[in-house]
Amino acid sequence: MRIIFGLLVVATTLLAGNMAMASAPEPWQFGFQPAATPVMESINSLHNLLLVIITAISVFVLALLLYCVFRYRESANPTPSKTSHNTLIEVIWTAVPVIILVVIAVPSFRLLYFADVIPEADITIKVTGHQWYWNYEYPDHGNFAFDSNLIPEEELGPGQKRLLSVDNPVVVPVGATVHVLLGAADVLHAWAVPSFGVKRDSVPGRTNHTWFRVVKEGTYYGMCSELCGVNHGYMPIEVRAVSPEAFDAWVEEAKINFARVDNDTATQVAAAPAN
Repeated sequence: MRIIFGLLVVATTLLAGNMAMASAPEPWQFGFQPAATPVMESINSLHNLLLVIITAISVFVLALLLYCVFRYRESANPTPSKTSHNTLIEVIWTAVPVIILVVIAVPSFRLLYFADVIPEADITIKVTGHQWYWNYEYPDHGNFAFDSNLIPEEELGPGQKRLLSVDNPVVVPVGATVHVLLGAADVLHAWAVPSFGVKRDSVPGRTNHTWFRVVKEGTYYGMCSELCGVNHGYMPIEVRAVSPEAFDAWVEEAKINFARVDNDTATQVAAAPAN
C-alpha cells in the first residue's frame, strides 16, 4: 500500500508540474533550471552532448597518463627510449580533435541559428531597462506600458520570492511566439531568463532582438545580467505564462490599469462632453 500511495503522490506531482510550474533558483540546485522553451530544450541537449564528449576525453587522457606513468617509469625502463616522433600517432592526435570539433560545431551552429533567427511572431513586447527597473510595452495590444519593480522583502506576500518577485510581471500566452525588442534608457542592462534560454543586452540607442515561446503555464524568473550600477542586483524579471483566454482577459484589464495618457482613446475620453 505504501508503494502504491507513493506512486500516486509522484504521479500527482508530475501532473501538477505539467499543468503549471515555477522556475526559479533553488537551494543546492544542480544543473540548469527546467526548460520552458524550445531554445532552452536545445541548449540542454547540446549541454548533455558536450558533457558526454568532455567526460570521454577526460577519462581517456587520465587513462593514457596513468598508463604512461606506469609503463615508462624509471624502474621498468633503465635505458630510456630515444624515439622522437611517431607518424601514425601524430596523424591520429591531429585528426581526432578535428573530428570532435566538427561533431560539436554542427549542433552548435544549428542552435545559434535557431536562437538568433526570429520566427514569425504572434506578440511583440518592447523591454526598456532603467536604473533600476524594467519597463514593458505591448504595441500589439493597445500600446499600453508599465514599470516592473522589485517587491521589497518586508512587503512580500504568500508565494512571492525574495529578490525575484515584482509588482507588475510580464504576462504572455502559452504557445505564442513572443518577439522581444530590447533597449535601455541610461546604461547597459541585460534581460535574462534562464529557463527560456534568453540573455540579451539592452543597449542605450540601439534595439536588440530576441524571442521565446513558452510551452508550459507557470511563473518564470530572471535577473538583469549586466552590471548596471549600485542596484544591479535588484532588477528581477518575472514572466507569467497563462492560457490564451487568461491572457486576453489580462490584456483587457491592463488596457485600463496601464492606459497611456497620450493614446487616442484616452484623448477622446478626456475631450468628450459631459452629459
